[in-house]
Formats: sequence, C-alpha cells, structure tokens
Amino acid sequence: MPSEELLAALPTPLIVIDADGIIHEINGAAESLLNLSRAAIVGMMIVDAIGHTLNSLPSGTMVTAYDQEIALPGGRQQADLLIAPWPERPGWRIVTIHPQPTAGPIARRSGREGGSRTAAGAAAMLAHEIKNPLSGISGAAQLLEESADEEARPLTRLIRQEVDRVAALIDRMENFTDTRPLECAPQNIHAILEHARAVAIQGAPPTIQIREVYDPSLPAVLGHRDSLVQVLINLIKNASEALGPLGGTITLTTAYRHGIRMLTDHGHGRRELPIEVCVCDDGPGPPHDIAEHLFDPFVTSKPTGRGLGLALVQKLIVDQGGMVEYAREGRPERTVFRLMLPRAERKK
Repeated sequence: MPSEELLAALPTPLIVIDADGIIHEINGAAESLLNLSRAAIVGMMIVDAIGHTLNSLPSGTMVTAYDQEIALPGGRQQADLLIAPWPERPGWRIVTIHPQPTAGPIARRSGREGGSRTAAGAAAMLAHEIKNPLSGISGAAQLLEESADEEARPLTRLIRQEVDRVAALIDRMENFTDTRPLECAPQNIHAILEHARAVAIQGAPPTIQIREVYDPSLPAVLGHRDSLVQVLINLIKNASEALGPLGGTITLTTAYRHGIRMLTDHGHGRRELPIEVCVCDDGPGPPHDIAEHLFDPFVTSKPTGRGLGLALVQKLIVDQGGMVEYAREGRPERTVFRLMLPRAERKK
C-alpha cells in the first residue's frame, strides 16, 4: 500500500512541519480535527493552525508533551502532542495530536464494582457475627489451660491457635468493610512502583529477576499512595509465588494509553483511564477453571491461600476510580495484571 494511502487512513491527526514551522503535509484526521481542507492547511504556520509554536518543546528527538493547550475550531483545549524528527529531512518534524476527548471508541465497564460492594456487605456481617464470640472462646481456652493437666494443655493451646488464625482471617476480611472514600492526589507512579518492588522482593529466591519497562514521561496519576503501594506489593508477591523456586522474570511496565475509558453511572458516564501499569510474569498462570473468578473473594489456587488478596486489589483500585484486569498474553504466554488509572489534572 502506498505511503500516501497509509497516511490518509491513519485515524490519528498527523501534521508534518519543516524547520520553520510551516505545514507541508497532513492527513484526513487532521483535516477533520481542524475543520479545514488540506489545501487550506498546507503552507500555514503550525502556530496558526493549532495555536502552538512547538518552540518550547525539544527538537531533534522523539518527545511526548502532555497537557498542551492548543486552539481548535471548538475553542482552546488540552491535548497531548507526540513529536518525532524526520531523519531524512533535518529540522522537519512529524506531529500527532491527541485531544483529551469526552467520548471515544474504546470504553470498558468495570463489571466487578457491584461484586466489591457485595463482598463488603458480607465481610461486615461476618466480622460482626464471628469476631466477638472468638474473643470469648480464646479467653475461655486460656482459663482452661491454667487449670488443665499436662495432657490437656496441648488441646487448649490448639484451640487458642486456631482462634487466632480465624481472627487474623476476619481482620483481612474487614478491609472490605471500609467504605470511607480514599483521598486521592497526584502521585508519581514510578516512585510507588520502586517502593513496592523493594518491599515485595524481600525473601524472594535469587532465581527471580525483575525487569522494568517504563515510560519516563508519564504524567502524574490520580490515586491514593498507600493503597497503590499495597496493591502493587500484592501483585508482585503473587507473581513471585507463581514463578516458584525455579524462578523466572517479573516485568513491570508503565504506558500511556489514549482513548481508554470506563463506563460509569450505569453506562451514562465515562471516566478516562489513560495510565496503564502492568505486573507480568512468565509463570504458568492460574488454572483455567478459576481464571474468570480471580477477583472474587475466597477464590485461590494456592494451597495455603485465603483468596482475599486479589479481591482486595480489585476493591482498592475501584475505590480510586480505576480498573484492574487479568489476561494471558504474548508468545510465549505470560500472566498480566493490568491496572488502568486516571491521571491527575494539570495545575493551572
């Protein structure tokens, strides 16, 4: 297919400018965005076309500039600009424009929000009905142990140990009952990843390697720092356990994904989720029969697992307005847990 046809078919607005900022080529998407024909745009200065000179942005290298203010027919608005040099023509640049839209072609619905609320209600009820009697059982066992003979004391200790174990499980379930809104603020996701990585890798076998594939130009994410740290520690530890003693590679990635939205308010609203964070491992993945239910409480493939870790991950991410997904991707296949998060608004 000729390059002209590929350029015309590209759905992203694209503009080619020379070293002086004069437009020499555009595609159909740019015509639609600017509401002008190619004949009218070619020969214009870039500043006259989009209200931005690009002079403040680095030249001679590929750069992504987030939250740039440009002028469009509907008025001034924020957009992300991806700019790359044209090696065959010194000083020339290729610019793609990504306005921050209110609607778009890719939208996802978080189908587990209702499940998280159901889990919260169940956990609150169980915690109330079970935890209080447990303290009485533990106290009674302690009194019995003081008056019991040597043969009976191991049994009373066993009762106390099992009560403590069940109480710890209830404590974890109570995480679901906290319905207070999280105080979200702009966060550096790479600093959070580094902290979570340092904590989660403690005690992991030396056969496990962690690889980082980050987009260093990402804008700040809108989130709750402690909750994001907890989520990432959980996912990295899960990946480490999935690899087992033979080891393997855990890959942490970040990226900016234009056009990713989550349907909200029963499909009447959309929330932009452009910040992608992935925790990947080359382990075998969970059994197929539970893969569709990984985020449900009490579902686990671990012999000693409780099935609450991923359910809590789901709750914490949803509470921050985000979304979490599981997939088996690539060749060879890898396990991927993908977090889609909102970005913080730029300070004006």
